[in-house]
Amino acid sequence: MKKEYIELIENNPVSFWTVNLDWRPNVIWTAYLKVIWDNQILITDNYMKQTKENLENNNNICLAVWDNEWNWLKIIWTAEYFTEWKWKIFVENMEENNWLSAKWAIVIDIEEIIELS
Repeated sequence: MKKEYIELIENNPVSFWTVNLDWRPNVIWTAYLKVIWDNQILITDNYMKQTKENLENNNNICLAVWDNEWNWLKIIWTAEYFTEWKWKIFVENMEENNWLSAKWAIVIDIEEIIELS
């Protein structure tokens, strides 16, 4: 993954899109993302009840991120939820989550990155 993509993802709020069984969309904003491999992103679930329900039924999701200079990325992927083990422990220990619950970890396997700038 390009360095400028990593900086954009890790330093800006991100819109995180899922759909339910009736294909009704759900969007949330999240700010604590980490690029953990060239094709994977880690997101902490602090308060994502509807998102978690949607992911249990359909793990295809979309992410959009942009900065103040209107550099945009759209990322299409599949997600996997972790309630224990390595990734759960990782998000619990992230400095950004010190005052949050860090209920679960979501690992994103990137399928496609579209530059919209």
